[in-house]
Amino acid sequence: MLEGSILNDLRVAHQPGAIGKRPLNFGVYYKNTLVSLCHALEDCILSCSSAPLVITAFQRGKWYLAEADRYGEIADHAQQIVIMASGDTGFAEHPTSQRSNVALVELEKSDPVAQEWHLMILAPSYTAMVLCQELTPEDYGVQGVPTEDLERKFYGFWTFEAGLVEETVNIAIAHIERYNPDLANQLRSRVAEISVQTSEQDEIYQAVSMVVNYLQVGQEDLRARSKHEALDNNLTSNELQAFLRLAQLIDQTDISNPNAAAEVATLSEAMAQLLDLPAWQLNRLKLSALLHRLAFLRRADSVLSPGSFGRISEQQTEEAPCCPIVPGAQILRNMGRMNAIATIVTHQSEQWNGQGQPAGLAGDEIPLESRILGLLAEFQQRVTQEQSTNPETALNHALAQCQAEAGDRWDSKLVEALGLLVSAMQQGLSLPIQTPKIAAGMWLLDSHSDDELLDLSDKVTEQV
Repeated sequence: MLEGSILNDLRVAHQPGAIGKRPLNFGVYYKNTLVSLCHALEDCILSCSSAPLVITAFQRGKWYLAEADRYGEIADHAQQIVIMASGDTGFAEHPTSQRSNVALVELEKSDPVAQEWHLMILAPSYTAMVLCQELTPEDYGVQGVPTEDLERKFYGFWTFEAGLVEETVNIAIAHIERYNPDLANQLRSRVAEISVQTSEQDEIYQAVSMVVNYLQVGQEDLRARSKHEALDNNLTSNELQAFLRLAQLIDQTDISNPNAAAEVATLSEAMAQLLDLPAWQLNRLKLSALLHRLAFLRRADSVLSPGSFGRISEQQTEEAPCCPIVPGAQILRNMGRMNAIATIVTHQSEQWNGQGQPAGLAGDEIPLESRILGLLAEFQQRVTQEQSTNPETALNHALAQCQAEAGDRWDSKLVEALGLLVSAMQQGLSLPIQTPKIAAGMWLLDSHSDDELLDLSDKVTEQV
């Protein structure tokens, strides 16, 4: 990373060992992915219930000019827009640049930020950020710099995390201060006002849906133009990242159980190994565990209302008629390759005796992964609750509660397997909890052996 760039300043602030900050996971993004991603996040501003502060870096003025008309519309809904770029002809003359709430920062060509592509959106009800830096010719190696613009590559990451967005905005403001101290002071005042107002960000759910939809449109365009597989996979990877980032936010807002997804995923992987499940099923179970709390989104119904961005349609309802009962799981069906995961997450609350939700499936009718996921999610929650009062006996108490429900709520064989797992943990088996590397989670996607879950959807159709 370039010394003195915003991306590098943030990376340094989050180096291992930094007090109160976790290391950041970076990925490589093609330009076509970033275009779809940024357009989705920008367009969410148009329906945002609060006017955001928007800070962008376009590398060069000509890239801003290509988007300047869009930014004129965005300015109608934003509190303030700051555009950083090295100047080009027309950079300052465009009508959008003349708006009272639009400020330009003309970067020196030697400024490291002139090699970066940033989008920071900070509002009480919606925060998002894309932070990237273009690869150098040396980074491209023997393949050389791409001749086609959409194949250019950038190193960085994106997020919805309000705290991380605000931290980066403040780094950007410090950089802007070198060029315009008065503007920097104004921006600090705006950030302080927004921080006081920031509340639960319900609009993030809508943003996730829009991100996935825009990335899918990008994929359709690539396929129509017969573009190569790497660009397509990069778009798919970011669709998955959108869901993982939403799941991460759900965990972070649960003060009493902020590591639930990661812990259930770790337990799921151990259980899958104990049951000798094949690798594709283990990966599918682990991904379902990371996303299992999406099923309980309360705001998902607003995301999935008729006409939401025009892409959650009758076709998806026909393919998964059971999922409107669990709107949060239906969000996953925005991405076709997540249908199996959506089915697993949907049926995690079924019970062995048929008294569960949403479809009243019983016994082996419940997908194996759903049975495992439901048991382990409940076990993890009970362990967390017990640890607050009786940490030394938390595992035993949580296990005893699950054993008391074996054959009724839970599959008895899986409860027995859980007992073996708990015994191994008490005898020294270490199950380190690792936060998933969201930018590198593509390997968790596996479409093998989905037939049984598709059959299940047909069966549930008859019952619902």
